[in-house]
Amino acid sequence: MKTLLFGVWALLALILCPDEAIWEKLFEVSIWPNQALVEFGQSLVVNCSTTCPDPEPSGIETFLKKTQAGKGPQWKESLLEDVTENSILQCFFSCAGIQKDTSLGITVFQPPEQVILELQSAWVAVNEAFTVKCHVPSVAPLESLTLALLQGNQELHRKNFMSLAVASQRAEVIISVRAQKENDRCNFSCRAELDLSLQGGRLFQGSSPIKIVQIFEFSQSPHIWVSSLLKAGMAETVSCEVASVFPPKEVMFHMFLEDQELSSFLSWEGDTAWANATIWAMEAGDQELSCLASLGPMEQKTRKLVHSYSFPPPILELKESYPLAGTDINVTCSGHVLTSPSPTLRLQGAPDLPAPGEPAWLLLTAREENDGRNFSCEASLEVQSQRLMETTVIQLHVLYKPRLEESSCPGKQTWLEGLEHTLSCVPKGKPSPALVCTWNGVVFDLEVPQKGTQNHTGTYCCTATNQLGSVSKDIAVIVQGLDEGVSSTRFVIITVALGVGVFTIALCFSYRPCNVDRRKLLCRQKEEDKEEESQFAVQEEKSTTHIIDSYLTE
Repeated sequence: MKTLLFGVWALLALILCPDEAIWEKLFEVSIWPNQALVEFGQSLVVNCSTTCPDPEPSGIETFLKKTQAGKGPQWKESLLEDVTENSILQCFFSCAGIQKDTSLGITVFQPPEQVILELQSAWVAVNEAFTVKCHVPSVAPLESLTLALLQGNQELHRKNFMSLAVASQRAEVIISVRAQKENDRCNFSCRAELDLSLQGGRLFQGSSPIKIVQIFEFSQSPHIWVSSLLKAGMAETVSCEVASVFPPKEVMFHMFLEDQELSSFLSWEGDTAWANATIWAMEAGDQELSCLASLGPMEQKTRKLVHSYSFPPPILELKESYPLAGTDINVTCSGHVLTSPSPTLRLQGAPDLPAPGEPAWLLLTAREENDGRNFSCEASLEVQSQRLMETTVIQLHVLYKPRLEESSCPGKQTWLEGLEHTLSCVPKGKPSPALVCTWNGVVFDLEVPQKGTQNHTGTYCCTATNQLGSVSKDIAVIVQGLDEGVSSTRFVIITVALGVGVFTIALCFSYRPCNVDRRKLLCRQKEEDKEEESQFAVQEEKSTTHIIDSYLTE
Protein backbone atom coordinates (compact mmCIF):
# COMPACT_ATOMS: atom_id res chain seq x y z
CA MET A 1 0.00 0.00 0.00
CA LYS A 2 2.88 2.38 0.90
CA THR A 3 4.56 1.75 -2.40
CA LEU A 4 1.32 2.23 -4.29
CA LEU A 5 0.67 5.56 -2.62
CA PHE A 6 4.26 6.76 -3.36
CA GLY A 7 3.82 5.71 -7.03
CA VAL A 8 0.56 7.63 -7.36
CA TRP A 9 2.08 10.65 -5.71
CA ALA A 10 5.15 10.45 -7.92
CA LEU A 11 2.97 10.13 -11.04
CA LEU A 12 0.93 13.22 -10.14
CA ALA A 13 4.22 15.10 -9.43
CA LEU A 14 5.60 14.06 -12.79
CA ILE A 15 2.44 15.16 -14.62
CA LEU A 16 2.26 18.44 -12.81
CA CYS A 17 6.07 19.03 -12.66
CA PRO A 18 7.77 17.53 -15.65
CA ASP A 19 11.21 19.17 -14.67
CA GLU A 20 13.71 16.37 -13.74
CA ALA A 21 15.56 18.58 -11.20
CA ILE A 22 12.40 18.95 -9.22
CA TRP A 23 11.85 15.27 -9.40
CA GLU A 24 15.32 14.55 -7.92
CA LYS A 25 14.41 16.56 -4.87
CA LEU A 26 11.71 14.10 -4.00
CA PHE A 27 14.31 11.79 -2.37
CA GLU A 28 17.76 12.20 -0.75
CA VAL A 29 20.98 10.15 -0.66
CA SER A 30 23.31 10.63 2.27
CA ILE A 31 26.59 9.11 3.52
CA TRP A 32 28.12 8.74 6.91
CA PRO A 33 30.57 9.90 8.04
CA ASN A 34 30.35 13.11 6.11
CA GLN A 35 34.11 13.73 6.62
CA ALA A 36 36.54 10.79 6.75
CA LEU A 37 40.00 11.02 8.35
CA VAL A 38 41.72 7.63 8.52
CA GLU A 39 45.11 6.77 9.94
CA PHE A 40 47.33 5.02 7.48
CA GLY A 41 46.60 1.29 7.30
CA GLN A 42 43.48 1.44 9.41
CA SER A 43 39.82 0.59 8.53
CA LEU A 44 36.73 2.72 7.95
CA VAL A 45 32.97 1.88 8.13
CA VAL A 46 30.88 3.78 5.59
CA ASN A 47 27.05 3.90 5.70
CA CYS A 48 25.11 4.95 2.62
CA SER A 49 21.31 5.63 2.92
CA THR A 50 18.37 7.18 1.05
CA THR A 51 14.92 8.59 1.75
CA CYS A 52 13.42 6.68 -1.23
CA PRO A 53 10.83 4.27 0.22
CA ASP A 54 11.49 1.64 -2.42
CA PRO A 55 14.94 2.22 -3.90
CA GLU A 56 16.00 0.39 -6.97
CA PRO A 57 19.56 -0.95 -7.46
CA SER A 58 22.15 0.92 -5.37
CA GLY A 59 25.79 0.61 -4.30
CA ILE A 60 29.07 1.98 -2.94
CA GLU A 61 31.87 2.44 -5.43
CA THR A 62 35.58 2.75 -4.45
CA PHE A 63 38.91 1.25 -5.52
CA LEU A 64 39.59 0.50 -1.87
CA LYS A 65 39.10 -2.96 -0.54
CA LYS A 66 35.60 -3.13 0.91
CA THR A 67 33.42 -5.66 2.61
CA GLN A 68 29.66 -5.36 3.06
CA ALA A 69 29.02 -4.93 6.74
CA GLY A 70 25.22 -4.67 6.60
CA LYS A 71 22.21 -3.54 4.58
CA GLY A 72 18.55 -2.60 4.76
CA PRO A 73 15.75 -1.49 2.37
CA GLN A 74 17.07 2.08 2.40
CA TRP A 75 20.77 1.74 3.46
CA LYS A 76 23.98 -0.10 2.90
CA GLU A 77 27.06 -0.31 5.09
CA SER A 78 30.58 -1.29 3.96
CA LEU A 79 33.90 -1.86 5.78
CA LEU A 80 36.91 -0.31 4.04
CA GLU A 81 40.08 -2.16 5.08
CA ASP A 82 43.76 -1.21 5.03
CA VAL A 83 43.25 2.36 3.89
CA THR A 84 46.64 3.61 2.70
CA GLU A 85 45.89 6.49 0.37
CA ASN A 86 43.44 9.30 -0.19
CA SER A 87 40.37 8.46 -2.26
CA ILE A 88 36.83 9.52 -3.25
CA LEU A 89 34.00 7.09 -2.39
CA GLN A 90 30.74 7.19 -4.41
CA CYS A 91 27.32 6.19 -2.94
CA PHE A 92 24.26 5.99 -5.29
CA PHE A 93 20.56 5.06 -5.13
CA SER A 94 17.83 4.85 -7.84
CA CYS A 95 14.28 5.73 -7.13
CA ALA A 96 11.43 5.46 -9.72
CA GLY A 97 13.95 5.28 -12.51
CA ILE A 98 15.93 8.30 -11.24
CA GLN A 99 19.55 7.74 -9.94
CA LYS A 100 21.01 10.00 -7.41
CA ASP A 101 24.55 9.78 -5.79
CA THR A 102 26.83 11.47 -3.26
CA SER A 103 30.58 11.28 -2.56
CA LEU A 104 32.88 11.06 0.44
CA GLY A 105 36.46 12.28 0.40
CA ILE A 106 38.71 9.99 2.46
CA THR A 107 41.91 11.57 3.81
CA VAL A 108 44.70 9.33 5.05
CA PHE A 109 46.98 10.72 7.74
CA GLN A 110 50.25 9.44 9.22
CA PRO A 111 51.61 11.03 12.41
CA PRO A 112 55.32 12.05 12.51
CA GLU A 113 56.45 9.11 14.61
CA GLN A 114 60.04 9.17 13.35
CA VAL A 115 61.80 12.52 13.09
CA ILE A 116 65.41 12.27 11.91
CA LEU A 117 68.04 14.97 12.48
CA GLU A 118 71.31 14.80 10.56
CA LEU A 119 74.41 16.91 11.17
CA GLN A 120 77.00 17.22 8.44
CA SER A 121 79.64 16.32 11.05
CA ALA A 122 79.81 15.95 14.80
CA TRP A 123 83.07 17.98 14.72
CA VAL A 124 83.28 21.26 12.80
CA ALA A 125 86.24 23.60 12.44
CA VAL A 126 85.89 27.19 13.64
CA ASN A 127 84.34 29.55 11.04
CA GLU A 128 83.34 26.69 8.76
CA ALA A 129 79.71 26.31 7.62
CA PHE A 130 77.93 23.05 8.26
CA THR A 131 74.46 21.81 7.33
CA VAL A 132 71.70 20.71 9.64
CA LYS A 133 69.02 18.54 8.02
CA CYS A 134 65.70 17.31 9.39
CA HIS A 135 63.36 14.95 7.61
CA VAL A 136 60.35 12.80 8.41
CA PRO A 137 60.32 9.63 6.30
CA SER A 138 56.60 8.80 6.74
CA VAL A 139 54.06 11.54 7.35
CA ALA A 140 50.77 12.63 5.78
CA PRO A 141 49.22 14.86 4.75
CA LEU A 142 52.26 17.11 4.00
CA GLU A 143 50.16 20.27 3.66
CA SER A 144 49.36 19.94 7.37
CA LEU A 145 53.03 19.44 8.41
CA THR A 146 55.41 21.99 9.92
CA LEU A 147 59.10 21.34 10.69
CA ALA A 148 61.10 23.47 13.12
CA LEU A 149 64.89 23.32 13.69
CA LEU A 150 66.12 24.31 17.15
CA GLN A 151 69.50 25.09 18.69
CA GLY A 152 68.98 24.57 22.38
CA ASN A 153 65.67 26.29 23.04
CA GLN A 154 66.13 28.78 20.21
CA GLU A 155 64.20 28.18 16.98
CA LEU A 156 66.56 28.57 14.02
CA HIS A 157 64.13 27.86 11.15
CA ARG A 158 60.48 26.88 10.55
CA LYS A 159 59.05 25.41 7.35
CA ASN A 160 55.56 24.40 6.21
CA PHE A 161 54.60 22.59 3.00
CA MET A 162 51.30 24.17 1.97
CA SER A 163 52.74 26.12 -0.98
CA LEU A 164 54.77 23.30 -2.54
CA ALA A 165 53.58 21.25 -5.47
CA VAL A 166 52.47 17.79 -4.46
CA ALA A 167 54.93 16.08 -6.80
CA SER A 168 57.95 17.89 -5.32
CA GLN A 169 56.99 17.62 -1.70
CA ARG A 170 59.44 15.95 0.68
CA ALA A 171 59.13 16.25 4.42
CA GLU A 172 62.55 17.77 5.04
CA VAL A 173 64.27 21.05 5.89
CA ILE A 174 67.96 21.93 5.45
CA ILE A 175 69.83 24.96 6.83
CA SER A 176 73.47 26.08 6.98
CA VAL A 177 75.13 27.21 10.25
CA ARG A 178 78.56 28.81 10.71
CA ALA A 179 80.62 27.32 13.52
CA GLN A 180 81.73 29.61 16.35
CA LYS A 181 83.62 28.79 19.54
CA GLU A 182 80.73 29.96 21.68
CA ASN A 183 78.53 27.35 20.00
CA ASP A 184 80.76 24.47 21.08
CA ARG A 185 78.77 21.52 22.40
CA CYS A 186 75.45 23.15 21.43
CA ASN A 187 72.59 20.69 21.01
CA PHE A 188 70.41 20.66 17.90
CA SER A 189 66.96 19.11 17.56
CA CYS A 190 64.00 19.03 15.18
CA ARG A 191 60.29 19.24 16.02
CA ALA A 192 57.52 18.07 13.65
CA GLU A 193 53.87 19.17 13.99
CA LEU A 194 50.98 17.64 12.05
CA ASP A 195 47.89 19.82 12.56
CA LEU A 196 44.65 18.05 11.47
CA SER A 197 42.24 20.36 13.23
CA LEU A 198 40.84 21.63 9.88
CA GLN A 199 40.08 18.03 8.87
CA GLY A 200 38.35 17.31 12.13
CA GLY A 201 41.39 15.75 13.77
CA ARG A 202 43.89 16.86 16.36
CA LEU A 203 47.52 18.05 16.58
CA PHE A 204 50.27 15.38 16.40
CA GLN A 205 53.86 16.17 17.43
CA GLY A 206 57.18 14.38 17.18
CA SER A 207 60.78 15.32 18.00
CA SER A 208 64.16 14.03 16.98
CA PRO A 209 66.85 12.91 19.42
CA ILE A 210 69.21 15.71 20.44
CA LYS A 211 72.53 15.87 18.63
CA ILE A 212 75.59 17.79 19.81
CA VAL A 213 78.10 19.50 17.55
CA GLN A 214 81.65 20.11 18.76
CA ILE A 215 83.58 23.08 17.43
CA PHE A 216 87.34 22.76 17.14
CA GLU A 217 90.42 24.65 16.00
CA PHE A 218 93.56 22.72 15.13
CA SER A 219 95.64 24.67 12.64
CA GLN A 220 99.19 24.23 13.98
CA SER A 221 101.33 21.10 13.94
CA PRO A 222 102.57 19.69 17.24
CA HIS A 223 106.08 20.58 18.38
CA ILE A 224 108.46 18.25 20.22
CA TRP A 225 110.65 19.70 22.97
CA VAL A 226 113.60 17.46 23.84
CA SER A 227 117.37 17.65 23.90
CA SER A 228 118.94 16.57 20.63
CA LEU A 229 121.42 14.48 22.63
CA LEU A 230 120.30 11.73 24.97
CA LYS A 231 122.60 9.89 27.33
CA ALA A 232 122.05 6.16 27.12
CA GLY A 233 120.57 4.72 30.27
CA MET A 234 119.54 8.12 31.65
CA ALA A 235 115.97 9.35 31.98
CA GLU A 236 115.05 12.35 29.87
CA THR A 237 111.81 14.35 29.81
CA VAL A 238 110.18 14.95 26.43
CA SER A 239 107.24 17.26 25.78
CA CYS A 240 104.87 17.47 22.81
CA GLU A 241 102.96 20.75 22.53
CA VAL A 242 100.12 22.07 20.37
CA ALA A 243 99.40 25.81 20.38
CA SER A 244 96.32 27.76 19.23
CA VAL A 245 94.04 24.77 19.74
CA PHE A 246 90.40 24.62 20.83
CA PRO A 247 89.22 23.03 23.04
CA PRO A 248 92.68 22.21 24.47
CA LYS A 249 91.46 19.61 26.97
CA GLU A 250 90.08 17.44 24.15
CA VAL A 251 93.46 16.96 22.47
CA MET A 252 94.79 13.40 22.56
CA PHE A 253 98.53 12.65 22.39
CA HIS A 254 100.40 9.48 21.43
CA MET A 255 104.19 9.61 21.70
CA PHE A 256 106.61 6.99 20.38
CA LEU A 257 110.33 6.31 20.60
CA GLU A 258 110.81 4.24 17.47
CA ASP A 259 108.00 1.63 17.84
CA GLN A 260 107.62 1.88 21.60
CA GLU A 261 104.70 4.01 22.81
CA LEU A 262 105.51 6.23 25.77
CA SER A 263 103.29 6.77 28.78
CA SER A 264 102.36 10.45 28.77
CA PHE A 265 100.65 12.91 31.10
CA LEU A 266 98.36 15.54 29.57
CA SER A 267 98.06 19.19 30.61
CA TRP A 268 96.55 22.34 29.15
CA GLU A 269 96.42 26.06 29.81
CA GLY A 270 94.78 28.77 27.75
CA ASP A 271 94.74 27.62 24.11
CA THR A 272 97.78 25.34 24.50
CA ALA A 273 97.83 21.63 25.23
CA TRP A 274 100.86 19.45 25.86
CA ALA A 275 101.91 16.01 27.02
CA ASN A 276 105.03 15.07 29.00
CA ALA A 277 106.73 11.69 28.94
CA THR A 278 109.95 10.16 30.20
CA ILE A 279 112.21 8.29 27.84
CA TRP A 280 115.19 6.01 28.36
CA ALA A 281 117.52 5.53 25.43
CA MET A 282 119.10 2.16 26.13
CA GLU A 283 121.41 2.05 23.11
CA ALA A 284 123.68 4.58 21.45
CA GLY A 285 122.77 5.85 17.98
CA ASP A 286 120.08 7.80 16.15
CA GLN A 287 116.45 7.17 17.10
CA GLU A 288 113.17 8.66 15.91
CA LEU A 289 110.87 10.35 18.37
CA SER A 290 107.33 10.96 17.09
CA CYS A 291 104.20 12.64 18.43
CA LEU A 292 100.68 12.13 17.11
CA ALA A 293 98.15 14.74 18.25
CA SER A 294 94.47 14.33 17.43
CA LEU A 295 91.37 16.40 17.99
CA GLY A 296 88.05 15.05 16.82
CA PRO A 297 88.36 13.89 13.19
CA MET A 298 91.70 15.64 12.67
CA GLU A 299 95.18 14.44 13.57
CA GLN A 300 98.69 15.72 12.94
CA LYS A 301 102.02 14.00 13.42
CA THR A 302 105.53 15.35 13.85
CA ARG A 303 108.89 13.61 14.10
CA LYS A 304 112.28 14.47 15.53
CA LEU A 305 115.56 12.62 15.28
CA VAL A 306 117.51 12.33 18.53
CA HIS A 307 121.01 10.97 19.05
CA SER A 308 121.77 8.71 21.99
CA TYR A 309 125.32 8.45 23.24
CA SER A 310 127.12 6.31 25.82
CA PHE A 311 129.49 8.31 28.01
CA PRO A 312 129.96 6.84 31.49
CA PRO A 313 132.19 8.80 33.92
CA PRO A 314 135.92 8.02 33.70
CA ILE A 315 137.41 5.32 35.93
CA LEU A 316 139.70 6.79 38.62
CA GLU A 317 141.77 4.27 40.59
CA LEU A 318 144.21 4.40 43.48
CA LYS A 319 146.68 1.57 43.78
CA GLU A 320 145.91 1.65 47.47
CA SER A 321 143.07 3.66 48.96
CA TYR A 322 144.49 3.64 52.50
CA PRO A 323 148.30 3.74 52.14
CA LEU A 324 150.77 4.20 54.96
CA ALA A 325 152.64 7.46 55.15
CA GLY A 326 155.79 7.24 53.03
CA THR A 327 154.29 4.74 50.59
CA ASP A 328 154.49 5.41 46.85
CA ILE A 329 151.05 5.38 45.26
CA ASN A 330 149.92 5.43 41.67
CA VAL A 331 146.77 7.33 40.61
CA THR A 332 145.37 6.19 37.25
CA CYS A 333 142.47 7.59 35.20
CA SER A 334 141.09 5.80 32.15
CA GLY A 335 138.04 6.10 29.92
CA HIS A 336 135.13 3.69 30.31
CA VAL A 337 135.01 0.81 27.83
CA LEU A 338 131.46 1.81 26.81
CA THR A 339 132.59 5.29 25.78
CA SER A 340 132.96 5.63 22.03
CA PRO A 341 134.99 7.28 20.65
CA SER A 342 137.70 7.39 23.33
CA PRO A 343 137.52 10.55 25.44
CA THR A 344 140.26 13.03 26.28
CA LEU A 345 141.37 12.72 29.93
CA ARG A 346 142.75 15.30 32.33
CA LEU A 347 143.97 14.14 35.76
CA GLN A 348 144.36 16.82 38.40
CA GLY A 349 148.05 17.15 39.32
CA ALA A 350 149.30 15.05 36.40
CA PRO A 351 152.26 16.71 34.63
CA ASP A 352 151.17 15.88 31.07
CA LEU A 353 147.98 15.38 29.07
CA PRO A 354 147.73 11.87 27.64
CA ALA A 355 146.93 11.17 24.02
CA PRO A 356 143.25 10.37 23.25
CA GLY A 357 142.53 6.80 24.29
CA GLU A 358 145.51 6.69 26.64
CA PRO A 359 145.13 6.71 30.46
CA ALA A 360 146.37 9.56 32.63
CA TRP A 361 148.49 8.73 35.67
CA LEU A 362 150.20 10.38 38.62
CA LEU A 363 152.89 8.93 40.92
CA LEU A 364 153.41 10.43 44.38
CA THR A 365 154.54 9.55 47.86
CA ALA A 366 151.78 9.51 50.46
CA ARG A 367 152.42 11.96 53.25
CA GLU A 368 150.45 12.88 56.30
CA GLU A 369 149.45 16.20 54.77
CA ASN A 370 147.92 14.32 51.81
CA ASP A 371 145.29 12.75 54.05
CA GLY A 372 141.84 13.76 52.80
CA ARG A 373 143.17 15.02 49.46
CA ASN A 374 140.76 14.73 46.54
CA PHE A 375 141.90 13.63 43.11
CA SER A 376 139.66 14.40 40.16
CA CYS A 377 139.70 13.18 36.59
CA GLU A 378 137.84 14.97 33.84
CA ALA A 379 136.87 13.24 30.61
CA SER A 380 135.72 15.23 27.59
CA LEU A 381 134.02 13.90 24.46
CA GLU A 382 132.71 15.65 21.36
CA VAL A 383 129.30 14.40 20.21
CA GLN A 384 127.31 16.03 17.43
CA SER A 385 129.54 19.14 17.60
CA GLN A 386 128.90 19.46 21.34
CA ARG A 387 131.61 19.11 23.97
CA LEU A 388 130.47 16.85 26.81
CA MET A 389 132.19 16.55 30.19
CA GLU A 390 132.18 13.84 32.87
CA THR A 391 134.14 13.98 36.14
CA THR A 392 135.10 11.37 38.74
CA VAL A 393 136.47 12.29 42.19
CA ILE A 394 138.24 10.00 44.65
CA GLN A 395 139.68 10.77 48.10
CA LEU A 396 143.02 9.64 49.50
CA HIS A 397 143.26 8.45 53.10
CA VAL A 398 146.84 8.31 54.48
CA LEU A 399 147.46 6.15 57.55
CA TYR A 400 150.10 7.24 60.08
CA LYS A 401 151.09 6.58 63.67
CA PRO A 402 149.81 8.74 66.52
CA ARG A 403 151.60 12.00 67.37
CA LEU A 404 151.34 14.30 70.34
CA GLU A 405 152.53 17.67 69.05
CA GLU A 406 153.29 20.66 71.23
CA SER A 407 150.79 22.80 69.34
CA SER A 408 147.86 20.53 70.15
CA CYS A 409 149.18 18.87 73.30
CA PRO A 410 151.46 21.35 75.19
CA GLY A 411 153.89 19.80 77.69
CA LYS A 412 153.39 22.58 80.23
CA GLN A 413 149.94 23.81 81.21
CA THR A 414 148.98 26.35 83.89
CA TRP A 415 145.69 26.25 85.74
CA LEU A 416 144.24 28.94 88.03
CA GLU A 417 143.11 27.77 91.37
CA GLY A 418 139.35 27.73 91.82
CA LEU A 419 138.58 27.83 88.08
CA GLU A 420 137.45 24.85 86.00
CA HIS A 421 139.95 23.34 83.59
CA THR A 422 140.40 20.31 81.36
CA LEU A 423 143.65 18.77 80.28
CA SER A 424 144.42 20.12 76.82
CA CYS A 425 145.71 17.35 74.58
CA VAL A 426 144.48 16.43 71.09
CA PRO A 427 146.39 13.62 69.37
CA LYS A 428 146.95 13.31 65.67
CA GLY A 429 146.98 10.11 63.66
CA LYS A 430 145.08 7.97 61.15
CA PRO A 431 143.04 6.03 62.14
CA SER A 432 142.04 8.48 64.86
CA PRO A 433 143.95 7.44 67.99
CA ALA A 434 142.42 6.85 71.38
CA LEU A 435 143.88 9.02 74.20
CA VAL A 436 144.35 7.88 77.81
CA CYS A 437 145.93 10.12 80.47
CA THR A 438 146.89 9.00 83.95
CA TRP A 439 147.76 10.97 87.06
CA ASN A 440 149.38 9.31 90.06
CA GLY A 441 148.59 5.98 88.44
CA VAL A 442 144.86 6.73 88.07
CA VAL A 443 143.12 7.33 84.73
CA PHE A 444 142.20 11.00 84.44
CA ASP A 445 138.78 11.89 83.02
CA LEU A 446 139.45 14.22 80.10
CA GLU A 447 135.77 14.96 79.40
CA VAL A 448 134.73 16.34 82.81
CA PRO A 449 136.08 19.81 83.73
CA GLN A 450 138.01 19.90 87.04
CA LYS A 451 138.04 22.80 89.50
CA GLY A 452 141.74 23.65 89.90
CA THR A 453 143.34 22.94 93.28
CA GLN A 454 146.91 22.59 94.43
CA ASN A 455 146.32 18.83 94.43
CA HIS A 456 146.14 18.90 90.59
CA THR A 457 149.72 20.12 90.39
CA GLY A 458 151.92 17.38 89.00
CA THR A 459 152.89 15.39 85.94
CA TYR A 460 150.26 13.65 83.78
CA CYS A 461 151.17 10.87 81.38
CA CYS A 462 149.11 10.77 78.17
CA THR A 463 149.24 7.91 75.65
CA ALA A 464 147.72 7.99 72.15
CA THR A 465 147.12 4.64 70.44
CA ASN A 466 145.84 3.44 67.06
CA GLN A 467 146.32 0.29 64.96
CA LEU A 468 149.76 1.47 63.80
CA GLY A 469 151.28 2.12 67.22
CA SER A 470 151.26 4.38 70.24
CA VAL A 471 153.08 7.42 71.63
CA SER A 472 153.28 8.87 75.17
CA LYS A 473 153.99 12.30 76.51
CA ASP A 474 154.35 13.82 80.00
CA ILE A 475 152.39 16.98 80.68
CA ALA A 476 153.34 19.18 83.62
CA VAL A 477 150.39 20.98 85.21
CA ILE A 478 151.00 23.92 87.54
CA VAL A 479 148.12 25.29 89.59
CA GLN A 480 148.60 28.94 90.57
CA GLY A 481 146.70 31.02 93.07
CA LEU A 482 144.74 34.01 91.85
CA ASP A 483 147.32 36.51 93.23
CA GLU A 484 150.08 34.75 91.39
CA GLY A 485 148.02 34.82 88.26
CA VAL A 486 147.48 38.61 88.54
CA SER A 487 151.18 39.23 89.19
CA SER A 488 152.12 37.12 86.22
CA THR A 489 149.74 39.07 84.03
CA ARG A 490 151.19 42.38 85.18
CA PHE A 491 154.72 41.13 84.58
CA VAL A 492 153.86 40.09 81.02
CA ILE A 493 152.25 43.45 80.19
CA ILE A 494 155.15 45.50 81.61
CA THR A 495 157.71 43.33 79.83
CA VAL A 496 155.91 43.80 76.50
CA ALA A 497 155.68 47.56 76.99
CA LEU A 498 159.42 47.89 77.83
CA GLY A 499 160.31 45.77 74.83
CA VAL A 500 158.32 47.99 72.49
CA GLY A 501 160.01 51.13 73.95
CA VAL A 502 163.52 49.79 73.56
CA PHE A 503 162.82 48.74 69.99
CA THR A 504 161.48 52.21 69.15
CA ILE A 505 164.53 54.03 70.54
CA ALA A 506 166.90 51.69 68.71
CA LEU A 507 165.03 52.27 65.47
CA CYS A 508 165.24 56.05 65.93
CA PHE A 509 169.03 56.09 66.39
CA SER A 510 169.68 53.60 63.61
CA TYR A 511 167.96 55.72 60.94
CA ARG A 512 170.93 57.88 59.88
CA PRO A 513 169.85 59.26 56.44
CA CYS A 514 167.37 61.54 58.13
CA ASN A 515 168.46 65.11 58.95
CA VAL A 516 168.68 66.29 62.51
CA ASP A 517 165.32 67.93 62.59
CA ARG A 518 163.57 64.93 61.19
CA ARG A 519 165.43 62.63 63.61
CA LYS A 520 164.33 64.77 66.48
CA LEU A 521 160.79 64.77 65.20
CA LEU A 522 160.84 61.00 64.73
CA CYS A 523 162.37 60.39 68.13
CA ARG A 524 159.87 62.68 69.75
CA GLN A 525 157.07 60.83 67.97
CA LYS A 526 158.49 57.48 69.11
CA GLU A 527 158.77 58.68 72.68
CA GLU A 528 155.13 59.81 72.58
CA ASP A 529 154.16 56.40 71.22
CA LYS A 530 156.17 54.82 74.05
CA GLU A 531 154.28 56.85 76.63
CA GLU A 532 150.95 55.89 75.06
CA GLU A 533 151.95 52.22 75.10
CA SER A 534 153.00 52.47 78.75
CA GLN A 535 149.66 54.03 79.59
CA PHE A 536 147.93 51.31 77.61
CA ALA A 537 149.86 48.68 79.53
CA VAL A 538 148.83 50.19 82.84
CA GLN A 539 145.20 50.34 81.69
CA GLU A 540 145.38 46.75 80.52
CA GLU A 541 146.78 45.68 83.89
CA LYS A 542 143.97 47.49 85.69
CA SER A 543 141.38 45.90 83.38
CA THR A 544 142.75 42.40 84.01
CA THR A 545 142.77 43.00 87.77
CA HIS A 546 139.20 44.21 87.60
CA ILE A 547 138.02 41.06 85.71
CA ILE A 548 139.66 38.74 88.27
CA ASP A 549 138.29 40.75 91.22
CA SER A 550 134.80 40.63 89.70
CA TYR A 551 135.05 36.81 89.25
CA LEU A 552 136.16 36.37 92.93
CA THR A 553 133.36 38.62 94.14
CA GLU A 554 130.84 36.47 92.30
